[in-house]
Amino acid sequence: MEKIDLLMWDDAVAASAPGLDVPGLRSLQVSVAADLPGATLLLGDGPALRGVAEIWVDSVDVWPDVVAQVPGDAYLVTESVPKVAPPGDWLTHFTWFPKPARLSEEEFFHGWHMIHTPSSARLHPLRQGYVRDAVARTLTAGSPPVRAIVSEFFAEDVYLDPARLFGSPDELKSTIEELPLYADQADVSSCPVRRVT
Repeated sequence: MEKIDLLMWDDAVAASAPGLDVPGLRSLQVSVAADLPGATLLLGDGPALRGVAEIWVDSVDVWPDVVAQVPGDAYLVTESVPKVAPPGDWLTHFTWFPKPARLSEEEFFHGWHMIHTPSSARLHPLRQGYVRDAVARTLTAGSPPVRAIVSEFFAEDVYLDPARLFGSPDELKSTIEELPLYADQADVSSCPVRRVT
């Protein structure tokens, strides 16, 4: 099986995504923009994102059928789950970014996986789950370069309260300092989305 992450930029497209029907479809999870007043982590292109579909298929070869039905930016990814979320109605903080050209593959993955992943757990002590997708290939021509796609799960009241969303000021400072090890701040996009399927 293979996983396709599809970023959608139109409300009508996002609303139609649960109806996706392609050969070999094993699993489909669709989330739409939460548009929460007071969200503190809107970055980059985050405010423009209208939804994301996480699509498990037998073969990536069906991706042209996917985007024909549900237009968007499609990426073939490998999924890693450092923290499994318990069952619940969680809000997703969705983030994506490219690999900085100045970093080698080894440097990028070391900074993202080995340095940032454990520190992000300290930064967000009330986070319920964490899914980390590494982009293996951009499928749709003209799509922005993306190397990392991340979903973090929170209770909505926690997400909207910076005092609970973040850990200590020292942890926040440390996380900002380590950012250049895997990303450039100007290229990071993020926003809250809410699962509908």
